[in-house]
Amino acid sequence: MELQVQPKLIIHGGAGSSLHGKGGLEAVRRSLHTVIEEVYSLLLSGATASEAVVQGCQMLEDNPRFNAGTGSVLQSDGQIRMSASLMDGASGRFSGVINISRVKNPIDLAQFLQSSPDRVLSDFGSAELAREMQIPSYNALTDLRLQEWIQERQDNFKSTMAGVVAEPELLETSNAGRGTIGVVALDASGKLAAGTSTGGKGFERIGRVSDSAMPAGNYATSNAGVSCTGIGEDIIDECLAARIVVRVTDGMSLKEAMQRSFAEAHENKRDLGAIALDASGAIAWGKTSEILLAAYHNGEKIGDTLEWTGNELIGYC
Repeated sequence: MELQVQPKLIIHGGAGSSLHGKGGLEAVRRSLHTVIEEVYSLLLSGATASEAVVQGCQMLEDNPRFNAGTGSVLQSDGQIRMSASLMDGASGRFSGVINISRVKNPIDLAQFLQSSPDRVLSDFGSAELAREMQIPSYNALTDLRLQEWIQERQDNFKSTMAGVVAEPELLETSNAGRGTIGVVALDASGKLAAGTSTGGKGFERIGRVSDSAMPAGNYATSNAGVSCTGIGEDIIDECLAARIVVRVTDGMSLKEAMQRSFAEAHENKRDLGAIALDASGAIAWGKTSEILLAAYHNGEKIGDTLEWTGNELIGYC
């Protein structure tokens, strides 16, 4: 197959305050690079950006190290409620599910809703859709998440959110992560897509809605695509993904759009991160937190942001 453009790919597994221990860092790196390798070969074989995004999200949802799908955090009542969305830049269509329980891959429902007249469903509607799709019931709970919740319950839910990288050696504090997973892809036809999935903050009020199934946290057009991670409320307040994409659409370079948007977020004391691609193949990432768990393929090689701990707000290639 002849490539019209060189495919590009960037993924994330959350953001946070520390990546404790070299073993932890290498384990996360292996997890992210494995996804990059598989999804990038899919793009090279002619998959669309949306197909690649869904595949990447499924793999990240299935890895208990990340707070999405298997390994999702528990809400204050001990239940798992997940949210996910997909936006196809070529069609300009956004679809998603909010606070769905007992499915393995929330991104699958978001993908199905791309062709539906009703494209964002909340908990009851999502559950009904899963039944219609005959998706088997699935328990996403892991022992680590259960222990985390039991511990927090004993402390009377003093933490505002759960630790999100699900590996004991990675957690210096219970607030080490701000967890979501996300994928942004540019396919061989020059089309973009973005997908984002999360288990939420952990310990939150029942019915709380994250940014992951909103254009604030996941957005793509024919010009750029962005997936966000961090404190959902901060991402919503900045309307971060849509803000970056609109700036690129209005003529800013991706680097300029990221720089301005993250400078504003930093000034507003937000705690968040984002990954981005534009139609020219530029790759960018940004954070106001200390750590961003992201990896990318620039067409030549794989890189990641795991050891990026400087004070710069953005990086790009």
